[in-house]
Amino acid sequence: MDAIDEQPQDNASDLTYRSGVAARLAGLSVETLRVWERRYDISGTRRSASGQRLYTADQVQRLGLLKQLVDRGHPIGQLAHLSTDELRTLGGGGARDGMPVRPIDIVVIGLGLARRIAASPHDTLLLNVRASCSRFEPAECLGPDLRTEVLLVELSELDEHAIPMIAAASSALHAAAVVVLYRFSPSATIRALRAQGWLVARVPSEMGELVPLCRQALEGQHLPARAADALPTGPRFDEETLAGITGASSALACECPRHMAELLLMVGSFERYSAQCASRNSADAQVHLDLHQSAGQARMILEAALERLARAEGIPLPPPAG
Repeated sequence: MDAIDEQPQDNASDLTYRSGVAARLAGLSVETLRVWERRYDISGTRRSASGQRLYTADQVQRLGLLKQLVDRGHPIGQLAHLSTDELRTLGGGGARDGMPVRPIDIVVIGLGLARRIAASPHDTLLLNVRASCSRFEPAECLGPDLRTEVLLVELSELDEHAIPMIAAASSALHAAAVVVLYRFSPSATIRALRAQGWLVARVPSEMGELVPLCRQALEGQHLPARAADALPTGPRFDEETLAGITGASSALACECPRHMAELLLMVGSFERYSAQCASRNSADAQVHLDLHQSAGQARMILEAALERLARAEGIPLPPPAG
């Protein structure tokens, strides 16, 4: 299992992270990080006694900047040998899109969770605990002017009675995202919490998993909103382009472009199929129209992901239509 390196450290700034944790903190897949390292040696990492790459906090920050710039359209081959300062300048000099240039502001509700974060050098580097409560008592522990990016809640036994309390705390804090951690909970309660747009997960065994969870929750706020009365835009890629990507990616070590293109072919086909069902089956036309719109929204998310992946892998794409 990927984890923080357990060798003795002089201070928190000397901590190192194995590739799996480093990738998650930077918002990368482990596969993409491996491809970047193999082709460009992007970080100059040292290795553990067992041969595993070890990343410092500064190197993780550099990976995050690279990910941010690749997502904006810069080829990784042109970025790989720039210094961190040059990457910051190219990116506008600040922290954007949730990259780990600065700690994420969080408010913690849950017995002992804030103490465990404080005891974890990994999390104190990347999570800024603005306030903490042992229970839902916002009048006593949350100031009236307190704001946060992420509300982090730990409830060992989670049930539906927690939903209004979490909602009230999130509203009071103007939280951009909510992460709810539990040990035991009915499936119906988990579904109800996720329906609120909150990230719900079991209490992680390692505190190092908290930062990726908070990042994932924040990134989830940027997914395209689905409106019942709004139709998705037309396809970004036609079937010929997707077929070309599956062929081009066969020569790469990473097969993700091919898999993404195959997924888009399938989703696009279902989107067209459900539209036909809506037009010829008046009895449940609304159900099929909803399926059609849902498939269109899924296609748009996958198209955006494929564009980012293609830029990272150097696969040429046609310009957007119109």
